[in-house]
Amino acid sequence: MTDTQTASLFATGKISGLCAADRAVLFDRSTASDPAVRRTTAEIIDRVRTDGDRALSALAEEFDGVKDLSIEVPRPIRQRALEQTDRGLKRAMERAAANIAAVHRVSLPAASETSPEPGIRILRRPDPLQRVGVYAPGGRAAYPSSVLMGAIPARVAGVEEVVLCSPPESTGLPSTVVLAAAEIAGVDRVFAVGGAGAIAALAYGTATIPRVDRIVGPGNAYVAEAKLQVAGATGIDSPAGPSELLVIAGDSASPRAIALEVMAQAEHDPRASVVVITIGRRLEEIVVEEIMQAIRNQPRAGIIGRALRSRGAVLSADSIDDAIAFANEFAPEHLLLACPHPESIVSRFRNAGAIFVGATSAVAFGDYMTGANHVLPTGGLARSYSGLSVLDFIRWTTIQTVDAAAAAGLAADVGIFADAEGLPAHAAAALQWAAS
Repeated sequence: MTDTQTASLFATGKISGLCAADRAVLFDRSTASDPAVRRTTAEIIDRVRTDGDRALSALAEEFDGVKDLSIEVPRPIRQRALEQTDRGLKRAMERAAANIAAVHRVSLPAASETSPEPGIRILRRPDPLQRVGVYAPGGRAAYPSSVLMGAIPARVAGVEEVVLCSPPESTGLPSTVVLAAAEIAGVDRVFAVGGAGAIAALAYGTATIPRVDRIVGPGNAYVAEAKLQVAGATGIDSPAGPSELLVIAGDSASPRAIALEVMAQAEHDPRASVVVITIGRRLEEIVVEEIMQAIRNQPRAGIIGRALRSRGAVLSADSIDDAIAFANEFAPEHLLLACPHPESIVSRFRNAGAIFVGATSAVAFGDYMTGANHVLPTGGLARSYSGLSVLDFIRWTTIQTVDAAAAAGLAADVGIFADAEGLPAHAAAALQWAAS
């Protein structure tokens, strides 16, 4: 980047011209690569495991400036928050809640039964988890949408108890809109606890916060790292960290619209990753100019600027095939196809948390209102993880029945297997049912 016009972006130019070091920065977005984040997160988790609620109170004072933290938020305060919520916002949240429930309801799994041989019956039964923890970020902004996205699918799945953790503001309580969203979503208990400490409390339990069966919800780098570190103690959805966006733009795309999409995702976090791929070079410089213009009018320009300088790029591809190959390797959280005939190529994208087809399918619509879940894998993990769904709140129980005739028919072959593996007790357990 020698040109002053592009000095506020991490990288510009052709995909094929990216040097190895710049490419590594763009593609290695996992917080696991940051030893400072790993170390600090591990220390916080250890403090919470050792000192429980006392550690949470100390962390609230250190990181949130809150003294004498009352960890649990009483129900009347939550109800009052909903009553005091602006009517328009309440209506929008209720509309989003209805859409989320509708979209997730169609994904509910059903029990299945099969009989591979006469006398053998195998049943697979979906059972909802008993208690789950939802994390809603705070700090730089309040995210009532994350409350709805985490809690409503859990309710649709039939989870018995849903608890929420969200960082306290200076009042010692989570944001009023977060508390209102918790009421709309039917959350059972709310705790004014944030960051890695909240994840540790949900994973291991404290005197106040119950241990949960699974933790879901997005967060900053420390929250994402904490989820990875407690994954051996409880289930997690995916290590959803700082926001990501990849836009593939054709010549007919609006540079202004692309710049606004970039602003929308970059304003989340200074670690956010925002990349635009133009097909050909014509649009590249125009998009850069629009981004530089758009940032000037943004209230969160400081956060956006840091994100653009660390992981912001406007790159060009010689063909749509090259752009698709880049996208599948990049595996973004959000992928926006602002190119001609996007429906004809959407099936070629295999690795993305969510794909937004067409320029009018703004990512912000998915963030809030379409009903599809906005809790999505980041850091390239869209290669192996999916977005949050009702399936994250369900475990499967396998039920097996073998009648006497089938047992007699299976015994000899099971005995052969067991002998081959050097497990004579297995062979004896099977052979006792062999036909005499």
